[in-house]
Amino acid sequence: MRIKWYGTASLLIESGDSRILIDPYLKDLNPSLYRIPMEEAKSAQAIFITHPHLDHFGDIGAFMGDVIPVFVSENGIRHAEKFRMNTDGMIPYAANEEIKIGAFTVHTYQSRHCVFDAATVLRVTFAPRTWLHAVKCLKLCHHALQYKLHGDCYALHISDGEKSVVVLGSAGMDESVSYPQGADLLVFPYQGRSRMHKYMEKFLEAFRPTAVMADHFDDAFPPLTHRENMKKFSPAVKKILPDADAIVPQEGEWYEV
Repeated sequence: MRIKWYGTASLLIESGDSRILIDPYLKDLNPSLYRIPMEEAKSAQAIFITHPHLDHFGDIGAFMGDVIPVFVSENGIRHAEKFRMNTDGMIPYAANEEIKIGAFTVHTYQSRHCVFDAATVLRVTFAPRTWLHAVKCLKLCHHALQYKLHGDCYALHISDGEKSVVVLGSAGMDESVSYPQGADLLVFPYQGRSRMHKYMEKFLEAFRPTAVMADHFDDAFPPLTHRENMKKFSPAVKKILPDADAIVPQEGEWYEV
């Protein structure tokens, strides 16, 4: 099994001839970011949406018709209908399901969206570039707020029978859920909180993976976001899991699981 990061939360996971695309986002709000190679992305046999926010689900129309099925929450399908997207290939899913796609078995778990802390909110609110681009910020917030969640944020445990990957769409957990431990790779969204390296510790304890890959650390929503400083990521992983590999991926490169 191997995995490729396309930027933000977009991932392609491959095992043999089977491919799964996760949270494809075209990043039109920051055209300077890495562009998804559409022909490669559309070679997937299925798409999974971890939660129907703008940067995980808003561009799904660019893939519909080429990649089906698209597994998304019922709330996500309602969003798609509201925005007049084609929903014919969308299949609703929820937590505690097992879905088979080619060589893959996908188990779904209830998760939670990351809650921005006060330090992060204040930093963005009072940043000079926020005020320099205030109109753009307001339009972006208005657009993003149309993609509201109703508890439909999920973690995915993806296995091909030999290797396994856990994908978190957002840095949140449901404290009542027993998550699978010992996956070969945990994909962790490294944005949304101050002191993210400290905040990540409880996730490392809960999942105990063999390796950890960061994603979602790019500047997908300027001027409201910025590219995260990743210097503390690897030391934070090693502090909790001394033998684990810590991966800060490059966009568009394959990594063996």
